[in-house]
Amino acid sequence: MSIVAEFTIEAEQFLLGRVLRAGGGMNIEIERVVPASKQVMPYVWVSGGDRTAFEEAVRATDEVRELLHLDTIGERSLYRIGWDETVESLIYGMVETNATILEAHGRDNWLFRIRFNDHESLSAFSEYCQIHDIRLNVRRVHNLTADEVDDDPFDLTDEQREAIELALQKGYFEVPRQATLSDLAVDLDVSQQAISERLRRGTQKVMDVVVDDTFRASER
Repeated sequence: MSIVAEFTIEAEQFLLGRVLRAGGGMNIEIERVVPASKQVMPYVWVSGGDRTAFEEAVRATDEVRELLHLDTIGERSLYRIGWDETVESLIYGMVETNATILEAHGRDNWLFRIRFNDHESLSAFSEYCQIHDIRLNVRRVHNLTADEVDDDPFDLTDEQREAIELALQKGYFEVPRQATLSDLAVDLDVSQQAISERLRRGTQKVMDVVVDDTFRASER
């Protein structure tokens, strides 16, 4: 059964945290991490500071090969980071143990919620952190019970579920779209940025579970 671990960690304890901290006073959220050969490609959202200064500082970091600006929505910008080479760090430990990032954000201190396929994967990740002297402050570790899986297999928040259900009802996902983000924001009386964020996080959780289940079924 899947295991969810929640922990905090200082930015100085992992490479990506140190790199992003060099970008100054930006708020950072990891969108996802994609393995690419022996490298990983983190996707991050940044907000709350000078984007130009952030880009210059991160690109000047020795470990970063590429910083690609992909999109900007409101005050938030999405980037993909390419590493010059494989460097042992917290993120690589997650990739090696097939962990899925459910939530990750911070600046000087980070909060992570990650899902492991089973206890063995969690143990492997814990051992990885010990070997590489990565010190975590574990706040909570729990199994997904049968009731939890039946009630909500995607671990959606109430706001994320509400946004996805409204988007489906209004035809936001249809081609062509029958509703815009602005339409959904008006219906829920929230900002366009807020509804965009809820849909993005919610659909990412759904896709993570669907792809993971499909992969497991294919290996049986």
